[in-house]
Amino acid sequence: MTDAAIAQARMPSTIMSLEEFLNYDDGTDARYELEDGRLLFMPSESDINQRIASFLFAYFLQFGISFYCLRIGLEIAVSGSRSTVRLPDLVVLSEELARIMEGTTRSIVMLDMMPPRLVVEVVSPGRENEERDYRYKRSQYQARGIREYWIIDPRQAQITVLTLVAGLYEEAVFSGDMAIASPLLSELSSESSLTVAQVLQLG
Repeated sequence: MTDAAIAQARMPSTIMSLEEFLNYDDGTDARYELEDGRLLFMPSESDINQRIASFLFAYFLQFGISFYCLRIGLEIAVSGSRSTVRLPDLVVLSEELARIMEGTTRSIVMLDMMPPRLVVEVVSPGRENEERDYRYKRSQYQARGIREYWIIDPRQAQITVLTLVAGLYEEAVFSGDMAIASPLLSELSSESSLTVAQVLQLG
């Protein structure tokens, strides 16, 4: 059996607390999210998902975001009726939050910490993945106070930028050769020319 098959076979069916999730170890390298108290197995990322996250990591570095404020593989605890922990594709931290994270034994933004500046999710194929990124994570990241949430959708060839305004997300959708408008991008450069086609690596 593969590690993935072993991990899925060992997944507990009971509701887990955040503490139980943080202490969970199935003896494999499997990645999980915690969704309403239940383990959610995260399969290996597709090549396009990894390339998009890597491209944005390099882009943000180039435009002045310090490497220690960029995270791939960081977990975020979000509020809900039961414990939930998300594993975004890319996260941009404020310098203050990056300093708070220094010395922690696990790369996770807990509920008592300030929220990240930006969370990026690349949508994987499948209706459940789409609903999770467009609906559930949207409401969770909004409640968590995350200023920007980007939903990058290779299948629909579009990027949805959600910006927190007075506690609610305002939505803008970009596609093709459109330049992405975003508060973070505006801070990095007054004339950002980052396009959807560049991010999705079209052509």
